Amino acid sequence: MTSQQEKAKLFQSLHTKGDPIVLYNIWDAGSAKTVEEAGAKALATGSWPVAVAQGYGDGHQIPMADAIANARRIVDGTELPVTLDFEGAYSVEEEGIKVNVTAALDAGVVGFNFEDQVVGGEGLHEVVLQAKRVAAVRSAIDASGVDAYLNSRTDLFLKTNPKDHDDTMLAEAIDRAKAYEIAGANGFFAPALLDEALIGKLCEATSLPVNIIAIPGCPPKARLAELGVARISYGPVPYRQMMAALGEGAKAAFA
Repeated sequence: MTSQQEKAKLFQSLHTKGDPIVLYNIWDAGSAKTVEEAGAKALATGSWPVAVAQGYGDGHQIPMADAIANARRIVDGTELPVTLDFEGAYSVEEEGIKVNVTAALDAGVVGFNFEDQVVGGEGLHEVVLQAKRVAAVRSAIDASGVDAYLNSRTDLFLKTNPKDHDDTMLAEAIDRAKAYEIAGANGFFAPALLDEALIGKLCEATSLPVNIIAIPGCPPKARLAELGVARISYGPVPYRQMMAALGEGAKAAFA
């Protein structure tokens, strides 16, 4: 059986600029098995699909214990590395973050998405505060002895219309990437950034592996690789596609 540390090291190695790891997001042990059998090199939960599949909304609405128990079932059913979309780690305060990240690591995950939006509130955490929060996640990871991957996410682009994405916004994102890297991040996630020129500039401006989400309007995988992207995830797309197919099947059955 592969150890958690071995899985962590493998997951770290899969993030290469220009040769992106593809993470087709899952929400439970069953979806994990299907994606694994399709050829996945690693597995990644999506916070929205995990919550919605259990009857909750996104944004820390699913109890943390349930989210971690779900992650544990996924880990227990695979030899692949598993990374957890942990939203804001269910805490604003640094000590709470450390406790919660430690609990998630105990479930066997080897990576985290950690976002800078104010979960349940408005806007983003100020960069200085968010850097301290990133450092708290890093502290818990280091204390665990497992080299888990910390993918620091900015919601700058997610919270604005793609038509309004520009160099000024990109400059703020780059500042955040630099601050998060200093605080201990391993990667930088910019969901909803779709513009090729801006993606390329971001990849050039940070030494962190950049994660882009493959939503409608996103450049194809080959182009993202050319731009220097190191990680492509799918967020809620797989769950939405599965539910659409389920709905169509049900309509046909009831017709």
